[in-house]
Amino acid sequence: MRKVFWLMALAWPVVLAGEPGLTHKDVFTAGEGGYHSFRIPALVAAPDGSLVAFAEARKENREDPGGGDIDLVAKRSTDQGESWSAMRVVDDPGEKWAASNPTPVVDAAKKRLLIVYNRWEPGYGTARSQPGTMNNQTWVRSSDDNGLTWSAGRDITSSARDVANWGAIFVGPGGAIQSRKGRLLIPAAMSPDTYGIQMSLGGFHGLVNFMRAYCLYSDDGGASWQRGSLVRALTNENQLVELADGAILMDARQGPGEHRWVAVSGDGGQTWSNPRPGQQVGPVATAIERWDKERILWTGPTGPGRRNLVVRVSHDEGQTFANERVIYGGLAAYSDLAILKDGTAGVLWERGVSDGYQFVTFTKLGQTFWGK
Repeated sequence: MRKVFWLMALAWPVVLAGEPGLTHKDVFTAGEGGYHSFRIPALVAAPDGSLVAFAEARKENREDPGGGDIDLVAKRSTDQGESWSAMRVVDDPGEKWAASNPTPVVDAAKKRLLIVYNRWEPGYGTARSQPGTMNNQTWVRSSDDNGLTWSAGRDITSSARDVANWGAIFVGPGGAIQSRKGRLLIPAAMSPDTYGIQMSLGGFHGLVNFMRAYCLYSDDGGASWQRGSLVRALTNENQLVELADGAILMDARQGPGEHRWVAVSGDGGQTWSNPRPGQQVGPVATAIERWDKERILWTGPTGPGRRNLVVRVSHDEGQTFANERVIYGGLAAYSDLAILKDGTAGVLWERGVSDGYQFVTFTKLGQTFWGK
């Protein structure tokens, strides 16, 4: 294992094409710290209100797990995203191993920050990991000082994954929550042994996998975990939000097709309703977050392809989203949301200029962005 280290970093403000008055900071930049690139952002407001930004630090290339060495890294901001700390390696699982899919959550009762993520043996990703093996693993760490230091990693694979029958799972990325009843809920998706087939459906042409979303939940602050049932649609990367009535809404990336899937759980993530069509967007990880009692936010790239990152707001508990605003009109992909202690919203997202994944950028949305 490599030692934890810190690197000096500067977060420079950038001017982007989008709504006037937005503040943008590049948090991770390709090449920083000797890493080829950074992907898969996750953002959380720690118990003291500081922000912690996570990403996969891809050492040799930009490939997903199975294609190279990937560490899990983080930076902190104590001034609501105006500046960011040096970079810390939260998990380096070993030479040629990959740590992926950062999914942080706060246990408010214990004032503890947890990070749930995946590990992959060298050469193994979602497509190659096999049932009955530990090619794919799920780990958790915790921090009692708002992300300054982290506990040793703990392997929770046997709870998170049906090891005997599933080839792999991955969490999030991002989008974990604690319900008002205190339950910790981690979005996840599984991949069976059969990976996918080539097919055409509507305007979709390409590989269709057989992944299905679900969630992990814990009622004891993360000491033990259980799996909920699978959503009844081809779904994978997803995020969660608690509705006004206490139900849990899942917004999930689709397998084939031109729209996402939305399912609702009335029992804290244990079972899910029949899914309904969600927002029309290409297959990509998007973000959803409750802003206040009246509003839920959603961010994602509306295309064509992975470009044109927008934010939308729902005033009807996730039934519809409207009042679209453009955050960035160029190359943009994955995003995550967090609510800051001053009542504003923060977006951490993948940005490109000449190609798609050159920066992980933070954007702050003011409380009066849309007005009331």
